[in-house]
Amino acid sequence: MLSPLNDPHILIPFATLLGLFVGSFLNVVIHRLPVMMERAWAAEAANLRGEPPAEEEPFDLARPRSRCPHCGQSISAFDNVPLVSYLLLRGRCRHCHTPISCRYPMVEALTALLSGYAAYRFGFSLATLGALAFVWTMVALAFIDFDTQLLPDDLTLPLLWIGLTLNLCATYTPLPEAVIGAMAGYLALWAVYWLFKLLTGKEGMGHGDFKLLAAIGAWLGWKMLPLTVVLASVAGAVIGGTLIAFRRSTREKPIPFGPFLALAGLSVLFWGEAIAARLSFFVLAS
Repeated sequence: MLSPLNDPHILIPFATLLGLFVGSFLNVVIHRLPVMMERAWAAEAANLRGEPPAEEEPFDLARPRSRCPHCGQSISAFDNVPLVSYLLLRGRCRHCHTPISCRYPMVEALTALLSGYAAYRFGFSLATLGALAFVWTMVALAFIDFDTQLLPDDLTLPLLWIGLTLNLCATYTPLPEAVIGAMAGYLALWAVYWLFKLLTGKEGMGHGDFKLLAAIGAWLGWKMLPLTVVLASVAGAVIGGTLIAFRRSTREKPIPFGPFLALAGLSVLFWGEAIAARLSFFVLAS
């Protein structure tokens, strides 16, 4: 018997709604995972010094319950419905009426839209399940890197292995191309990193960028890596230049590359062949 999800009129709204709730969870991941990493590093440092770990309340993706950062009141389930609660509360805490960052509904809406498009693009297939995992991880990585300039191994490494696993049956690209893509993605930015460091004495990017491009290569294959890097570089140059022009940033302040890699990876996942064909046409025409 055919699944109801074979019908795109059911699949796309279902994926969009699912993405909305996953986006709410991603807000938790974006905020808490870097804090969990810092606590783990502090505990490891204390252990190396022979000191007992600091006594702190449990803190992970489930504990403690979400609360208002201003007044400390726990947020009820009714006030935590993605997008709906934000609109009903007019973007303010129910208890202290402090404005809530618009970033929360933005992440929820972005994740929902990308999830719905993934379902539209790939239909009822294994490729859609993979694309949803890719979308959700990329959203989390982009915002974490934007906030903290960190790309957690807890996200990049599973992403790489999931990509290779899906391509065992050539879901997005043949497995040999995926394996070469993972290797080439890591080594390409690793080489750029060391060349830049030898020439300037500074670090131009973090090691997390190597792993993220390796993961993208594992999903999409080595042939899509040049396009991914070009798109990420152009987006970084345009957005970075705009921020500097409007004095929202300075040349001395590092701009994380991860969000641009994530944007490029999503673009290539959805439209890679079309973009490559269009670029080839312009190159031949010129």
